[in-house]
Amino acid sequence: MPRTGELRGLDGLAQAELVAKGELTGRELVEAAVERIETWDGDLNAVVIPHFGQALAELADGPEPAGGPLHGVPFLLKDLGPSAAGIEATLGSAFMAGYTPAAGSELVERFRRAGLRVLGKTNSAEFGVLPTTEPRFHGPTRNPWDRTRSAGGSSGGSAAAVAAGLVPIAHANDAGGSIRIPAAACGVFGLKPTRARTPLGPSVGDLMNGLASEHVVTRSVRDSAAVLDAVAGPAVGDPYWAPPAPDSYLAATLRDPARPLRIAVSTAPAAGPVDPECVAAVERTARLCTELGHQVVWTEPSVGFADLADPFLVVWAAGVSSAITAAGALSGRTPVPELFEELTWSLYEQGRAVSAADYLLAVIRLQQAARTLGRFQEDYDALLTPTTAGPAPLLGSFAQGGTDQQMARAVEFVHETPLANLTGQPAMSVPLQWTAAGLPVGVHFTGRFGDEAGLLCLAAQLERAQPWAQRLPELRAETSCSR
Repeated sequence: MPRTGELRGLDGLAQAELVAKGELTGRELVEAAVERIETWDGDLNAVVIPHFGQALAELADGPEPAGGPLHGVPFLLKDLGPSAAGIEATLGSAFMAGYTPAAGSELVERFRRAGLRVLGKTNSAEFGVLPTTEPRFHGPTRNPWDRTRSAGGSSGGSAAAVAAGLVPIAHANDAGGSIRIPAAACGVFGLKPTRARTPLGPSVGDLMNGLASEHVVTRSVRDSAAVLDAVAGPAVGDPYWAPPAPDSYLAATLRDPARPLRIAVSTAPAAGPVDPECVAAVERTARLCTELGHQVVWTEPSVGFADLADPFLVVWAAGVSSAITAAGALSGRTPVPELFEELTWSLYEQGRAVSAADYLLAVIRLQQAARTLGRFQEDYDALLTPTTAGPAPLLGSFAQGGTDQQMARAVEFVHETPLANLTGQPAMSVPLQWTAAGLPVGVHFTGRFGDEAGLLCLAAQLERAQPWAQRLPELRAETSCSR
């Protein structure tokens, strides 16, 4: 039987295969993951709401029941987004401390039907407002590769947990890069699906006019594809849905692209300069794509995130404000500034001040840009850029200065990731490259609307050519989950 340390390096499908072969039970997989979290997470602070006792209670001794393709695989939910009945949902904020929803979301039920075992929740930026995971309420999540650095955000707890091998798969969501940014910072794979590919209900139909998408971060490309197979598709009452999915995203990862792809490449600055390490990472990846037979064209769209930051932030502030208002209604609480971080409260107040006309004008501006970007993408199978403007920043970097400075720094760091949110296109951060100092650097591919299969096929080809999953950070044993 594999030991806990050996399981740490296996992806989810490999762990599920052990259960299918009878070499381990689902309970043993969960027990091993709990041991890893209790041993190593104290140094990282990735898991902030443990659910170990309940998870183990669901796995009473006896015959292993039939399950989904990821049966028995330990899994973590981000503490922001879809709810799980009976598990606290703080949204990274003191405002929601102690709130426990009575009902779960459709997405969580789909995760469970796939066989994933929910062990608890991971740390998130407060209400997801920053590209780092340093909420005042739960404290910072540290990057497994360098404890002085951020794990990215807002899904930093999930990315850190997967990178450290605590679990092979963890839930994440993305309204401006919050799957892809922490994936890049922590050296894991992060796919943001096409708009409405995965369900948000039953509580909401869409979020922030369609900016937000739900999925996972993973060690391997095939795990991401397997989860998407299990959870993709509309739910009853959804306001709209993505184009039909292929029979199997996982099947797309088992083959090389059917023809050479035409890939646009750009390292042009967005709202600020790009670190030379990130430029070099894109250049090396472009060479790899050429070696694999693809056609690489150095070009960029006529519109970038720097041109759209103002209307994007109008929608963003309105979204944060509505999320806080909705959370207050669910919990029966009234928002007061003492319970929020300064930037979160500032966005809340900005959102409340946005008029209906200004909001709709911002939406129109973003939709116009989406058409421009969509026309550009018609000529290319993918657009390759840096995921972020730099490697994982030092902890505390985004807390310096006033709220305007904090937001400006965030806009510079996210580079171009929000473009795929405003267009609804699928996009992914692929952990192909590393800095000279040993930090992961993700590279970013945006695909055509509805074509996650094309991105996953390319990502799997890149993974075979230049594997990354065997790299694991050194961890220090410390007591964790003290809350």
